[in-house]
Amino acid sequence: MFLRSIRSPKVALLAPVLWLAATAPASAAEGVDPSASPLFNVGGLPVTNAMVTTWFFSIILILAIRWAVGRPKLIPSRGQTVVETLVGELRSLVEMIVGPRIVDKVFPLLISFFIFILIMNWSGLLPGAGTIGILKDAHGHMEFTAAFRPADSDLNTTLALTIVSFAGWLYFVLRYAGIGVLIKDIFGNKASKKDVHIALYFALSPIFFLVGFIEIISILSRLLSLSFRLYGNVFGGESLLDAMYNICPYLLPVPVMMMELLVGVVQAFVFTLLTTVYIGLICNHEGGDHAHDEHAEGESHSEAAH
Repeated sequence: MFLRSIRSPKVALLAPVLWLAATAPASAAEGVDPSASPLFNVGGLPVTNAMVTTWFFSIILILAIRWAVGRPKLIPSRGQTVVETLVGELRSLVEMIVGPRIVDKVFPLLISFFIFILIMNWSGLLPGAGTIGILKDAHGHMEFTAAFRPADSDLNTTLALTIVSFAGWLYFVLRYAGIGVLIKDIFGNKASKKDVHIALYFALSPIFFLVGFIEIISILSRLLSLSFRLYGNVFGGESLLDAMYNICPYLLPVPVMMMELLVGVVQAFVFTLLTTVYIGLICNHEGGDHAHDEHAEGESHSEAAH
């Protein structure tokens, strides 16, 4: 009888309302704090609600993938098929950008970026985000602090992701292209001797050398652009949802939530794609491939001589 009642059309119509009630922030009148709120301290270091969200969903994600895939089989199970299909499509996209030579090396980092950012972006839409928390005494009155906050709405998280992305880019470029290719890509003459006169080619060399310093500033600015782009979009979405809850808490936030689902996918894809392009621009560069081919050819001749 109870199961029949929850399947009735009336209850089905009430489901979005109940979801909105469960996700409505308890402190909507105060707006969204630009920074994460500390919940407790461990060894003198504050643990924020964004950190708790990161740990919680990371554990859930690891357990869910392990459960879906299980022990890989020659004849895959349904869960293994779904995971392998999604990973295979993303791998094909990455291979087109970075090339087949290093795709297996960079793909684990890139797929980790995409999944982590996607789950963190969507975490603020789940029931309990903004409603489950703790009460703390703040100057004589009780103040509510949410236990869960989307990690990407904290600038510390997005900056940490960007630093990992930058360090990964630097490692793969130096490891698989080489310092010479990197310097040539930044300061080298971009003109082709086949397309321009030799005098013009050498005249352009000092200009491209000076432009290389601007290129270095552009590379370093990725630390700001990647982190603030992701933070701004996620925090902006949280602020918009908060404003919609204040206006009409049971109807108006629905289209915004649907939009945030799409924005979450887009932002995870943009961050991952930009990191992929940065790596591929040099590692899949003609110079990088040529240098690698010469190195491989030299090794083969040396082995043949022995």
